[in-house]
Amino acid sequence: MEKYQIFETLDGGFHAGTKANGDIADIAERLGYEKVIIRQVNQKDSKIAKLQRQLVWKKDFNEAFDKIENNSIVLLQNPFHHNQLTRNRILKKLKTQKNVKYICIIHDVEKLRAFRYNDYYKNEFDFMLEIGDVFIVHNEKMLKYFESLGVESSKLINLEIFDYLDENIDEDKKISFEKSITVAGNLDTTKCGYIGELGNLGIKVNLFGPNFDEQMKNNNNITYFGSFPPNDIPSHLNKGFGLVWDGTSINGCQGQSGQYLKYNNPHKLSLYLSSGLPVVIWKDAAEAKYVMDKKVGIAVGSLMELKSIFDDMDENSYYELCENVKFISKKLRKGHFATKAIKEAEALL
Repeated sequence: MEKYQIFETLDGGFHAGTKANGDIADIAERLGYEKVIIRQVNQKDSKIAKLQRQLVWKKDFNEAFDKIENNSIVLLQNPFHHNQLTRNRILKKLKTQKNVKYICIIHDVEKLRAFRYNDYYKNEFDFMLEIGDVFIVHNEKMLKYFESLGVESSKLINLEIFDYLDENIDEDKKISFEKSITVAGNLDTTKCGYIGELGNLGIKVNLFGPNFDEQMKNNNNITYFGSFPPNDIPSHLNKGFGLVWDGTSINGCQGQSGQYLKYNNPHKLSLYLSSGLPVVIWKDAAEAKYVMDKKVGIAVGSLMELKSIFDDMDENSYYELCENVKFISKKLRKGHFATKAIKEAEALL
């Protein structure tokens, strides 16, 4: 049985999505999924640019139909974020005329994420449910959500956690005991309100990423280390705990993006663990169970709890967590979880 994956590229030929998308594509390629290239030739807003994009997408999807053989497996990474006018017609045609089977890997459920949800994403999600044969979902909570929509449990596979491919990390990298938390990611306080409150915690905070608010330097507990690309950042994370948090407040993950943690696997969790750091996570997050079961971090209801937790913590208990992290870190860097999930999906087809 032939295996293919729809692979969206930007004009430079690189993968159009995030590191999570790129890692899935690399893992799938290792498993024999040939890339079927769908190009995005520009990112401009003019009418001519939009028309040009649609014409190239039409050409590429028509070529994809010709290329993909009968009775093949095709891997899709959902959601698709662009309104490609030809896409749904060709994907349906492949299913009805060539008996193609689809494995859908879910990156986000925009209805649950809420703040981006609109008619486009509703239709994209409904179409995916219509054509998908197997769905790889983030975790047990998201699996239950899909079941509540009427998807048969026999079509659902639990990914557990996203991988974070990294060929360069030093296996002997030293992690230092420090009573601190690290935030690596977008530091825009208008999008992530809790970041603006980190000066109130009374513990050391290390920040990495774009959109740092210079006024935060006035807090003597905060240190900003700069912004690094996804493949470079792990080498800079070498002390304390990685923070898995979102939303408007340090007192629980509030707001739409915060509440989304009840369902999704944050890629930050994979970044921290693959880098060797234990984590602090919101106790109501879907992945809190994973963190606690694997003994790789601490779950709290409010970040204000951390000062007393850190006051009682000693080096031995910290390094015990680090030893548990090492075991998972290796798996994440090698793509263990997506490899396992895709193989399970193939077995169902």
